[in-house]
Amino acid sequence: MSGPPGASTALAAGEGCVPEEPSGYRMSDFRAPVPCTLAGGTVVSTEALRRLIELESDPHLLIDVLPSPRRPAGLSEDAMWFPPERHSIPGSVWLPNTGYGELPVEEERYFRANLDRLTGGDRSRPLVIFCLADCWMSWNAARRVAAWGYTSVIWYPDGTDGWEAAGLPLAEVSPVPRAPGQ
Repeated sequence: MSGPPGASTALAAGEGCVPEEPSGYRMSDFRAPVPCTLAGGTVVSTEALRRLIELESDPHLLIDVLPSPRRPAGLSEDAMWFPPERHSIPGSVWLPNTGYGELPVEEERYFRANLDRLTGGDRSRPLVIFCLADCWMSWNAARRVAAWGYTSVIWYPDGTDGWEAAGLPLAEVSPVPRAPGQ
């Protein structure tokens, strides 16, 4: 696939990435060095992503897949519970818990439904998938999206850690609400 301007299909050697992609999804130990490549997608650096976002003629849908805990089961309705805040790349959509190796049916339904809604069913719409640096959840999610037939999958392996380290702004985001049955 041809990538966006400034994109590469692999991270530069020596950046601490894993040289070969696994044959399946990562099922545990999600915070570890990630692959250098993404079959069916394009890998971008922080600078390449910054330039992509600046392109007004080609809107990219930024998808943050960082997990978020749900309200604990059994917690009374009047008990105070505050989910953790998430600061992400401005303009991002947060679809939490969608990067696990094996998605429960409700998580897969949530992910698919929101991708379809956000893209208007256009599987060629450029999607940028990310999480944190060295987070296999973003790789899993990007791989899954490519397997579902999306043709312009862009994976940003440095995630919000890399964005913030480059001195770029973050903005608070909230998880996309779940529809009944998700």
